[in-house]
Amino acid sequence: MSLFQDEPARFRAPAGACDAHFHVFGPAERYPYGDELRYAPPLAPLEDYLAHAQANGFERFVFVQPSAYGRDNACMLDAMTQITLPCRGIVDVDENVPDAELDRMHALGVRGVRLNVRPIKPFEAGFTQTLLPRIERLDARLSERGWQIDFLTPGWCTHELLPTLRQLRSQHTIAHMGLFLAKDGPDTAGFRAFLDLLENGPGRTWVKLTGVYRMSETPGFGDADPIAQALIATAPDRIIWGSDYPHLSFADKVGSNQLFNLLLRWAPDEAARHRILVDNPKALFGF
Repeated sequence: MSLFQDEPARFRAPAGACDAHFHVFGPAERYPYGDELRYAPPLAPLEDYLAHAQANGFERFVFVQPSAYGRDNACMLDAMTQITLPCRGIVDVDENVPDAELDRMHALGVRGVRLNVRPIKPFEAGFTQTLLPRIERLDARLSERGWQIDFLTPGWCTHELLPTLRQLRSQHTIAHMGLFLAKDGPDTAGFRAFLDLLENGPGRTWVKLTGVYRMSETPGFGDADPIAQALIATAPDRIIWGSDYPHLSFADKVGSNQLFNLLLRWAPDEAARHRILVDNPKALFGF
């Protein structure tokens, strides 16, 4: 739960709204963490999350495997069996995981696999090439199932991956708006190339309005407005929203309602918010 002194929600999500990116964390003694922790994991059980999300009107949910658990998806999958509302899940698994395990996860509502790079990883020449074998193997397997690849990559890596994204057969989501830094503005070569993919590519790239605090450091995140607004204007039918709850190492700096309210700035038109919160995730996740 956020430690930030949050603000009241200034609107209510429409019927059928989906939080398309959030995490749950259970007791450490039951769900052990992986070896490469990026942050101090909180206790963030499903009931705490739902108390907030349902108060704001959310009725559909997409669980995303947090990096703290590595490829042990037990905490998330257990939560998916406990929720009585429509849900989907994005797991982290080895690209060569047996088909039977993917079948089991599909029955639980899983519809995608993460490709997760540390968001603050500095530029490293040749690094992006090391991701390609995993991407190619996942694409071959997931496209046959109607699953998606969920990319979390720093902006420089997102830029380098754009030619690969154009070739993917599977649907794929780009978390945290591609992690192009807000301070650089919307006119950088990388972000312009990203917009070109959205406008002129094959139409399988979706963008998550999530994690703005990972790309903006200004109070109120105003410098991220041009980026979010450009994404919405360029691909209005392939933009989804997620809370990124419980905000992890940023929990003392941001509030869930504060982030929800940003949609009023980014998409002031009610019809646009309905697409982002209801229509688009319904189409992508098959609700």
